[in-house]
Amino acid sequence: MFFKHFAASLAVTAGIGLASTSAYAAYPSQPVNVIVPQSPGGTNDIVARLISDKLAQKLGQPFVVQNKPGAGGNIGTAQAAREAADGYTVLFTISSAQAINPAIYKNPGFDPVKDFAPVAAVGSVPNVLCVHPSFPAKTLSEFITEVKAHPGKYQYASAGNGTLNHLLGAMLDEKGGLKLEHIPYRGVAPGMTDVLGGQVPIIFASLPSSIATIKAGKLRALGVSTKERNPALPDVPAIGEQIPGYNGELWIAMYVPKNTPKDIIDTLYKATESVLADPDVKKKYADLGVEPLNDNPEQLAKRLDDDLKLWGAIVKSTGAQVN
Repeated sequence: MFFKHFAASLAVTAGIGLASTSAYAAYPSQPVNVIVPQSPGGTNDIVARLISDKLAQKLGQPFVVQNKPGAGGNIGTAQAAREAADGYTVLFTISSAQAINPAIYKNPGFDPVKDFAPVAAVGSVPNVLCVHPSFPAKTLSEFITEVKAHPGKYQYASAGNGTLNHLLGAMLDEKGGLKLEHIPYRGVAPGMTDVLGGQVPIIFASLPSSIATIKAGKLRALGVSTKERNPALPDVPAIGEQIPGYNGELWIAMYVPKNTPKDIIDTLYKATESVLADPDVKKKYADLGVEPLNDNPEQLAKRLDDDLKLWGAIVKSTGAQVN
């Protein structure tokens, strides 16, 4: 009798153990929190919600987007770094926060390499060199000629010191031999308002946020910041076509806290790869002017390393820093 009860207890215990192991292996078994360290309505937020909705359909659990803006993305990123490495927190971020902030902030609150494991890069977004319609240049070559002929005469607006649209202008000066005056604003919206009003003639604006204004004729697009032209603006050249070495894309990527198990990262990457092949996602990307990327974890790690070096050098040359 004793042995019968003992054997039964072993069977029950083994069953519980197998069930626990099975439940752990069946990732995800509960909702996944997606931290977006920027405000609602921006490019990263739009893409994060699109991909998160599709991941929920693929993996059978909600992917719940939480916007945690502040300090150029540092607040939400630092919070994500402190979360448990169990796959139930995903950071959906952009290159300006992950690759530029560590150079411009003395203490951003996180280390982009030591605190995170890369999952996938999902898209890239060009910034567009835009001018007010009254600007004398109608093409990129005319713009370069005009600005070189009048060093220091023209200003460009940015969302603030050390932001991507500031550093894209600084790179234009450095690689193109230009001399533009930088006018920092407290966010992209007031800067764009002054450019549309003609108070400042030049701005770098992300394609998704500016394409409607460009097509309405309220801004003139002269060049895109990526290596190649964007299909949404096929007649607008890449700046690098006329200024060798110029390339500054905004990429969007998924990370998880460091030490998240590899099988969870693999599950997230494979699901994301499938989502990016979805015709609905492809169409929405095209409408937004987002170029699809499909970096695996190793490729994303290389992309981040390259950009940390690129933007670190630009920040050093401009002296841009935020306390």
